[in-house]
Amino acid sequence: MTSRHSTATAATVHLTPELVEDPVGAYAEFRAQDQLPQVVLPGLTTPARLVTRYADVKAALAEPRLIRDRSKVPGGAGGGDPQAELVEAAFEGFPAEYAKYVAGHLALFDGEDHARRRAPLTRAFTARRIAALRSFVERTAEELIRGLAGKGEADLLGEFAYPLTTVVICELVGVDEADRGRVCDWIRDFAYGDGSRMADGLVGIVDYVKELIARRRAEPTDDLISALIEGGRDSKGRDSKGRDSKGRDSKGRDSKGRDSKGTDNKGTDNKGGDGDEAFTEDELVSVVFLLISTGITPPALFLAHALLALFDHPDQLAQLRAEPELLGRAVPELLRYVTLVRIGASMYATEDFEFAGTALRKGEPVTVALLAANHDPREYGEAPERLDITREFGRGDGHLAFGHGAHYCLGAALGRLVASAVFDQVLIRRPGAALAVRRDELEFGHWPADGFHLLRLPVRL
Repeated sequence: MTSRHSTATAATVHLTPELVEDPVGAYAEFRAQDQLPQVVLPGLTTPARLVTRYADVKAALAEPRLIRDRSKVPGGAGGGDPQAELVEAAFEGFPAEYAKYVAGHLALFDGEDHARRRAPLTRAFTARRIAALRSFVERTAEELIRGLAGKGEADLLGEFAYPLTTVVICELVGVDEADRGRVCDWIRDFAYGDGSRMADGLVGIVDYVKELIARRRAEPTDDLISALIEGGRDSKGRDSKGRDSKGRDSKGRDSKGRDSKGTDNKGTDNKGGDGDEAFTEDELVSVVFLLISTGITPPALFLAHALLALFDHPDQLAQLRAEPELLGRAVPELLRYVTLVRIGASMYATEDFEFAGTALRKGEPVTVALLAANHDPREYGEAPERLDITREFGRGDGHLAFGHGAHYCLGAALGRLVASAVFDQVLIRRPGAALAVRRDELEFGHWPADGFHLLRLPVRL
């Protein structure tokens, strides 16, 4: 375990995982400073400017002179790159032909490049599609918790949150029911194991996604993958490879270039609807992989940490059970309080300019502390570190747990829906639910550039 204190030079603060996840600690000192502090995140060596005040974080996430893709800095960017260092630390040794699907993460693109990739998702990730999942989510949560209740005690992260988020995102995306157990195992290996099976998890899920996309091209259904494929079709119903809904190109050839007589051909195009460039095959695989991976682990971890937060605040838990109508306020408050993504993706200054009282140099790395912003007294009054399920938020989310601006989380509405169903089923309908171990017996782990996350949440049901 690393020290709970930062080590500092005159210019740079080296953050520990403990400091990253502490909403008061160093963040309070940073917010009080006139200039943005220069920090090194846990496990990295490259310093970056850290934005901690709520208003400044919100402004940074919407600032066009701060971009995610370092290669697009005019004239190039010198010095170290914390994002590249993080990717290397997390994915070293991955097969190159599979690592490219991780590098295609939407959070790492900007401007038109980002908008082109995000637009089909926005069109497919409709409010109607999410609302239609409500009864499915509630029923699934109830069935899972009822099955676990017979055991008397269960790990609500591994045996409840992970299976629930897997089933929900698989239902939305279009993963066949028989395959969902394998998908959950692959994602846990990739995103939440001890690291020894990360590459195996990535290979398994990417190969499966490729196979699933091919199936949906041949036989579309009413799922998100089919919608993404359909969204990339032109006025003649052809996708990014010029193929129709049956997988045949403009000359009637199949995915292997064979016509009805078995003759080969290699001609394809790459234009989608309305003349816009559609997803390439690699981009479509990356997007579906992104939806599945980010739709399972982050929401599962949030649910576990939110449940723990309520167990840590028995007065708030008692009030929620006594006044279940407060659930609508409790969900955003827990999103704010937990802020699962403590530190955002690295951004880079495209030019020399002043931001938040700090003279930024072109190419200089900047990152945002979402947890610090969500505990800023300027925004939330006295004692923002206190959990208050009666807290009233203003317009919008009232917090930055889902980010802000062009990179705002696509799954925010689904996340709120699932959280509401879980708190109802686990806590309100089961008033005896409580931690099954002492608080100091809980196990935590952490990854580079991050704080600690639960490994298990044993709960007596």
